[in-house]
Amino acid sequence: MTDTDLCYITASEALARFKARTLSPVELMHALIARADRVEKKVNAFTYRFYERALDAAKRAEAKYTRTDGRPRPLEGLAVAIKDETTIKGERTTFGSLVHKDDVDTRTAPPAELIFQAGAIMIARSTAPEFSCAPICHTRLWGTTRTPWNLAFSSGGSSGGAGAALAAGITTLANGSDIGGSIRIPASACGVYGYKPPYGRNPDSAPFNLDWYNHAGPMARSVADCALLQNVMSGPHPRDIVSIRPRLRIPDRFEPIKGMRIALSIDFGYAAVDPEVEANTRAAMAAFRDLGATVEETELGWTRDAYRAAFAHFGIFGASVARLLPKHSRKLMPYTREFARRGRKVTMTDFLAGMETEGKMYDRLGALFQTFDILICPTLAVPSVKADQDLTDPDFRVNGKKVDAYLEWCLTYPFNMMSRCPVMSVPSGFAKSGVPTGLQIVGRPYDDVAVFRAAAAFERLRPLYDAPERRPDL
Repeated sequence: MTDTDLCYITASEALARFKARTLSPVELMHALIARADRVEKKVNAFTYRFYERALDAAKRAEAKYTRTDGRPRPLEGLAVAIKDETTIKGERTTFGSLVHKDDVDTRTAPPAELIFQAGAIMIARSTAPEFSCAPICHTRLWGTTRTPWNLAFSSGGSSGGAGAALAAGITTLANGSDIGGSIRIPASACGVYGYKPPYGRNPDSAPFNLDWYNHAGPMARSVADCALLQNVMSGPHPRDIVSIRPRLRIPDRFEPIKGMRIALSIDFGYAAVDPEVEANTRAAMAAFRDLGATVEETELGWTRDAYRAAFAHFGIFGASVARLLPKHSRKLMPYTREFARRGRKVTMTDFLAGMETEGKMYDRLGALFQTFDILICPTLAVPSVKADQDLTDPDFRVNGKKVDAYLEWCLTYPFNMMSRCPVMSVPSGFAKSGVPTGLQIVGRPYDDVAVFRAAAAFERLRPLYDAPERRPDL
């Protein structure tokens, strides 16, 4: 096995080899660092790097595997990239902004706390757009993050560095956060797996843990690795009142999906979708039928009111950013100022109307789930956008239809509205540009296991990263 092959082994395989003593955490960490030295500048997935510290921690993990009484923890010795939004006591979390470039955290957020307690080793911080308020990854502080599959295109956002680092083979695991698609957007654009758990499943920091659109979750190169990290990140936490008990554990193995009833929606009834994305989604449905599932295209009957309702809710987030405008406007990215501007315009009447729209949307989705086990739809309406995409472009189009460049090309935000529904983005194929496409597997409220079951079955037919020809050419 070459060093590059090592960089693409799954976390599950790495743990098995650590325990069998056929691979050392030190050996794997050296391989990841060496690859990062070669390719990271091309994708720009990292902010701060902790290579020497990570090697020291890998040596301590190695010692636990060599002792019979070492008791390795669930993620012992695995490299993880922690998003530049997740606070870590004593470290800098910049939120991708010049405003916070010198700040040092005083508290570790629950997602990082749980990951570190499980024995994972932080190799680096992963890039994110300023204040994670954009579906692309571009900041004045850290530059532009690109999908490793075609460097002209964005990695997506806001967990764009996480997706790019996984696809580039420079970390084994990564965390993300998702308030409008920020885990699933980069998972699709980078060809990895990203899981948005149902609201309350995974604890997070105040005040955004109290926002039902907000979800902390895992990103990885396999469904099993997503499950491994999800099982660490989930459960009740003393600092998060909405965190659910008891903790749900995703199983190691799943039943076949023969007989599973799958609903398909390409466009929700209103969205413009790129033909390549649609073609790959329909091809994926053929694979699900081959696995014995029943697939039926359905009409959700949603309207563009969904987009307006989502932005009414994002007004909460926009208002928090708007507080910086009087003092720091010149330091902020144009998309940040635009997001703040939109947030300022939202009224309580708009917010209430948005909640009413959410209720009507779930009337349709809840009725659908009386018949079907899961819903499948594309993750993004396009494979990706240009790495330097202007999110204020008034003439942005998808399949010839003019749409809002800020987020309307992402088909993720409805499931932040339907926040109790678990959703995983899985790779569905590639566009002619070489950029991956993705599809969302949406489960009934709090039915996490059904989503993982369907994703695992599909992955067995459509593996990625297991051979050199199924990896980015960097």
